[in-house]
Amino acid sequence: MRLSSILLTAAWPGECLVCYVMRMLEFGCRGLGWTTRYRDEHAPHATALARRLGAMGAYCDCEIFLNAYEPNPVHFAQDEFGDVIEQPMPVCRGVRKNSVQPCGLWLRMRRY
Repeated sequence: MRLSSILLTAAWPGECLVCYVMRMLEFGCRGLGWTTRYRDEHAPHATALARRLGAMGAYCDCEIFLNAYEPNPVHFAQDEFGDVIEQPMPVCRGVRKNSVQPCGLWLRMRRY
């Protein structure tokens, strides 16, 4: 990897896993590649991360947003049907060091 691509795809200080993956999906879904990169660099002891995401139905990076986490309506504008309106991504609310939890921008999807 070239230095410019490494810097472009690096997680920002305090950035949560979900915000990082959302930002990286601009470069395409790579299985759990972006998730794994974040974990390896920021929370290497979170060895069960892929299994936990899989239990939520997220077997690849893009499925995190289809099956595991949804935008918190407090931070994202919505239309009259409750769907998120296209808008600039809010700034990550941040997480503690070594965490793979989402920040306050995201809510875990509820299963019925």
